[in-house]
Amino acid sequence: MDPVRNPYAPGAGQRPPELAGRDEQLAAFDVVLERVARGRAERSLVLTGLRGVGKTVLLNALRGAAVRRGWGTGKLEARPDQPLRRPLSSALHQAVRELGHPEEDERDQVLGVLRAFAEREAGKDAKLRDRWSPGIDVPPARGRADSGDIEIDLVELLGDVGGLAQDVGKGVAVFIDEMQDLGPADVSALCAACHEISQSGLPVIVVGAGLPHLPAVLSASKSYSERLFSYQRIDRLSRDAADRALAAPAAEEDAEFTPEGLEAMYAATGGYPYFIQAYGKTVWDLAPRSPITAEDVEVAAPEAERELAVGFFGSRYERATPAERDYLRAMADAALGEETDAVGAVATADVAAVLGKKPQSLSPARDALLKKGLIYSGERGRIAFTVPHFGRYLLGQE
Repeated sequence: MDPVRNPYAPGAGQRPPELAGRDEQLAAFDVVLERVARGRAERSLVLTGLRGVGKTVLLNALRGAAVRRGWGTGKLEARPDQPLRRPLSSALHQAVRELGHPEEDERDQVLGVLRAFAEREAGKDAKLRDRWSPGIDVPPARGRADSGDIEIDLVELLGDVGGLAQDVGKGVAVFIDEMQDLGPADVSALCAACHEISQSGLPVIVVGAGLPHLPAVLSASKSYSERLFSYQRIDRLSRDAADRALAAPAAEEDAEFTPEGLEAMYAATGGYPYFIQAYGKTVWDLAPRSPITAEDVEVAAPEAERELAVGFFGSRYERATPAERDYLRAMADAALGEETDAVGAVATADVAAVLGKKPQSLSPARDALLKKGLIYSGERGRIAFTVPHFGRYLLGQE
């Protein structure tokens, strides 16, 4: 097969494999956009799932749907060490520009509030290099979104942005990836702002994506968060969807898989979109001809696994300290009795038993891994890997 025409290479094709099987989410979001455009109350949206299920690709597709309807949009990626003000200001600045409000005075007034919101993080005496420079020509507003209390300021800012969108009969959507990495104060402020927007009926929605424990993060911040967001769990693809993700790009290049080849690919990838693309790329490069067979998959699998071991698994494993790596390997060992790829949660007491230590003594390693996003806790006393097949990778390292 011609590697130059590889339809599974990153960025190839108009419809990436990660979007296969996501028609339900795309259709539901179209309904959200239509309801908000008609002035009806609608909850913001939160996508949750393990790494490798295509949350970011889906987030981008939802943003594209909003852009096609003429909405103002902005996107940011949350980071544990970065407050929300600056990246959110950049995202909202882009959204306001996309709205194309015909009245410059009204638009400039909102931009002034936006600038005041952003600059409040650094303070009036901050050096030039520490100040946000968004390209907003108007001076910062005074007495609006600049109190220093992120909750008060964000409610005021989104209220003004929503009013601007309402004037032109459009909406604003803010897309936040890795949403679980927001700080506690920022999560609380975001929930409060979504609550206020919902009450006022302004055309602003937040679409977040994060790890499976994100709903618990939101709930811990505001008890009413379950009423603010519509939660959608993004999981591995069904067999039919996974087959389409492989067969459709191949067909565009006048190639195909045998039924046995598709079966072998699903067995190797588990239906996870990231793995489907990784295996698909390698199989295409190494298969001598079409149709691609189960034997071709078997030949290509070691190379695909080597690439995943370096780029997907290894890059995360290298971020862990020796003590944290011991904890990860113990999780994989403890999960053997429950699920061989260690997607399922295991008890922290079982991990401690594998290491022959008391659970309390392992808290520092566990907490560090939680902060690094390598594991998550969906319920008290149990933990799981955020990366599918990570346990299998760890056991293979021994």
